[in-house]
Amino acid sequence: MIARAPFGRTGRESPRTIFGAAALSRTSQADADAALELLLARGVDHLDAAASYGDAELRIAPWLAREGRDRFFVATKTGRRSYAEARDEIRRSLERLGTDRLDLLQLHNLVAADEWEAAFARDGALRAAVEARSAGLVRFIGVTGHGVAAPLRHIQSLERYPFDSVLFPYNFTQTRDARYAADVEELIALCERRGVAMQTIKAITLGPWRGQRPATPTTWYEPLREQADIDLAVRWVLGRPGLFLNTVGDLGLLPKVLDAASRGGPRPSDEEMTALVERAAMTPFFV
Repeated sequence: MIARAPFGRTGRESPRTIFGAAALSRTSQADADAALELLLARGVDHLDAAASYGDAELRIAPWLAREGRDRFFVATKTGRRSYAEARDEIRRSLERLGTDRLDLLQLHNLVAADEWEAAFARDGALRAAVEARSAGLVRFIGVTGHGVAAPLRHIQSLERYPFDSVLFPYNFTQTRDARYAADVEELIALCERRGVAMQTIKAITLGPWRGQRPATPTTWYEPLREQADIDLAVRWVLGRPGLFLNTVGDLGLLPKVLDAASRGGPRPSDEEMTALVERAAMTPFFV
């Protein structure tokens, strides 16, 4: 079983490895159901979807109906920036998931300056999220971000609104960039002071695709594939107290990530990770 920890100040204990439902974007219900069995066997009951993840919300809906809504902590995201568009997308997500409430609604990839300003405006997406929470449709509100600007933008977001969670890229190669590492440390320190849950993505990134991107794996970065390499990458993330790891966007690699998280172990040293970087020719995905 995968270890659990408090998910920020929400009062919820979540598995430290959260299911990234982007893996369900273009899969059959049968394959999705097989993934559910694997998740439940490992104790993973925190599901992280998004309106933009293809069929993911539709694939999760039968799980909630069959297993019981209260068995899961259900998160999704809206990428809309205006009040009306975000309001409508939140309602659509509820319908697609077949539920009357979300445990966590996140403003998706809120990093670009113009989008950030729009979301925080009087008629912006944040207003829709807060309104949904007041109506009992949403319990908690978070913000996510991709790219090297995400940590600093999250810091700015937390100064504007008391978000319950953040999500940002975190792996060894990305943090070899001293500036990015410093931004991440500043964000982590702020989140620790305020009890904000910290989710991380891109744990097993090898680097950008070299050459034409193949049909599989379905990740938009080239991933590590060997179990021993994945073990090191996963242990490096989970070796940092307080962080949660969102799983890979490919069902074929999901068992390896869950196996690594289940086994646990001490955080690899910088020397071990540097050896992995050199052996696998790893490079940062975001520059």
